[in-house]
This record gives sequence, C-alpha cells and structure tokens, in this order.
Amino acid sequence: MPPLQIYAGQNALRIIREEGIKPHQFAYFLGASGGPKWFTLAGLDRVIFPEFLKYHSGDVDIIGSSAGAFRAACFVQRDPLAAVNRLADFYSHTVYSKNAGEIEITEKARELLAYVLPSDGILELLANDGFHCHFIAVKCKGLMASFSRSAQLLGLMASAASNSVSRRNLKHFYERVVFSSPNSKIKVTDPYDIPTRYVEMGYSTVRDALLASGSIPLVLQGVEHIVGAPEGVYRDGGIVDYHFDLQFGPRKGLILYPHFYSSPIPGWFDKNLKRRVPHVKSYDDVVMLVPSAEFVASLPYGKIPDRKDFSSMEDKPRIEYWQTVLSESYRLGEYFMQIAQDGSIADEIQPLPFRLMLG
Repeated sequence: MPPLQIYAGQNALRIIREEGIKPHQFAYFLGASGGPKWFTLAGLDRVIFPEFLKYHSGDVDIIGSSAGAFRAACFVQRDPLAAVNRLADFYSHTVYSKNAGEIEITEKARELLAYVLPSDGILELLANDGFHCHFIAVKCKGLMASFSRSAQLLGLMASAASNSVSRRNLKHFYERVVFSSPNSKIKVTDPYDIPTRYVEMGYSTVRDALLASGSIPLVLQGVEHIVGAPEGVYRDGGIVDYHFDLQFGPRKGLILYPHFYSSPIPGWFDKNLKRRVPHVKSYDDVVMLVPSAEFVASLPYGKIPDRKDFSSMEDKPRIEYWQTVLSESYRLGEYFMQIAQDGSIADEIQPLPFRLMLG
C-alpha cells in the first residue's frame, strides 16, 4: 500500500484528474495545529516548498495555527529545508523538567523560536514577495484573558459548553487574529462569523505573534504587548481554528493541505463533537495529503506522536521514537514527488473521505 493518501474537494478533484498536479494551481497552503503530530508530515514539508513549489511563479498564502504557524515561518525563509530541519531537530529533542510549569515551557518555546527563526529569518519572512505567511492566534476575552489558572479553567469550561451549542458562541470568548507578512490582501470567510482582525507584522511583531499562535492555555503563558496589535492576551489559534473550516480569498486557486488525519476537526472544542464537521465550501478547493493507515501502523507504537508523549514516556525512548517517525516521514515526501512528476496522482486522488456540511 502507498504511504500517502491523496484526497480532494469536488473542484480540486476535477482539476487534478484533468490536469495532474502543478505548482501554479495552488494559491494557498494550510498548516493545522497538532504539536508533535507534525513529525509525521515532516517528510512532506521537506519537499513541498524546497522542491515542488520552489519555482511557483505566482503568490502563495501560507496559513497556519500553532504548529502549522511554526511550519509557515520555515517555508518563507530563504532556505526552507534548513529551517524545517531546525524545527524538527529542536522540537523533537526538547526535554522539560519533571512537573514543568508554564514559565519553563514558554521559555523553551522562545528558545525554539530563536533557533528556528533567527534574525535573518525574520527579515527573509518579511521580504518574501512570493510566499506570504499568516499566523492565526486568538485575542481572549473575559476569563480567558486572565493569567490565573483557575480563571482559565473556568473560561475553557464555559467555552466548551457554549461551543457545544454553536461555534458562533466562541465570539463571546475569542477574536480571531491573523498576523500577516507585509502587503497581504488575504481575507478569511468564516461560516460561523467569529470576528477576524488582521495585523500586519513588522520585525518586532513576528516572534511574539508566532509564540501567541502556539500558546496553549494552561500549558504556555499568554502573550501580551504584541507590537502593532491591540492590547490584550493572545493564545493558541487552534482554539478556534484547529483544523480549519474557513474560506480564503480574494485570489482564486487550490489549497494544499498536508494533514495527519483524514477527517479534520474545525476547532479545539469540537474534538468530541462528531456532528461538528466542516462546510462544503471550505473544502471544495482543498487537496489533502494524508499518511495512510498502513504507514501509521508501521510506526513505533502504531501511532503518530502527540503532546501526551511528553508525560507518558521517558525522555530517551520518546526522543528515539520521534526520531524514527521523522526518518520514516521521508517516504511520504518521496512518494508525493514521484506521483506528482509521473502524473499518476490523477489516478490516485480520491474524494474527501469525511462528511461535509452544506451551506
């Protein structure tokens, strides 16, 4: 069995079956939240921007939340392969003290940022005329803007309860903030009308915005005083946009979306809500690259990594496990480039394997 499954929304499926897959077809790239789950996709990231999209003659908007935002920061640097490898190396070798708290974990995240996105990398991000990155974070309201753990816990419980009724209720707790590289015209259409604010990044904004995008409540400290953004407390963009249920504009084009799961979950609070599925319009132009079940079963422990590994495993076996996954992920990138170049992707691509909501 191939290590990679290719799925597409209705419009994208028609185009790929008729034309094959070409770099110029893509106007957008999505990077989902997921922490160490990303290691499964590292082999794809090592070829998509360094090779497949390298000679793209137009613009590509790269949108990410949390771990997806960290990946976006790699893709817009002059040497995206080196940046991806720095991210994989540092993150996979991260070790925390026993019972590490928010301060220690936040400091480790800042060290990761400085390593993955050095000063030259920030300048390259801001100056990139072809690839534009967008980090999604949330500006918190009410209890979620507090630094008190008990207040945050109550805020999360209230968020989850309100979200179970309707995702529209998240607007009472969060505002989506899209931090973008200069001269961006990107527009987000949300079927649930959660308010969206756009902030253009400058040199002093980039690292704080990126840290905010991955600042998980009760795990990392919220980020304040982001240059160019309204005052407030900013946290993980995956709270609202975990795996995305959004349309992007104004440019037309397909959306390339490597994802570790074959069924995306719109928001963080939707994980246990089986009825909460994305909208048809959000995925009509999407091409998903998903590790096959057989590939995942071949990994150590028969699963993809996740953040729970930090607490459930000792450091040495965890690091060895993650290194194996990173090494095995090369097979995904090699397979994708093979079927893209020989045209067989037109035969391999399939309709999306999950239910979608009309409207």
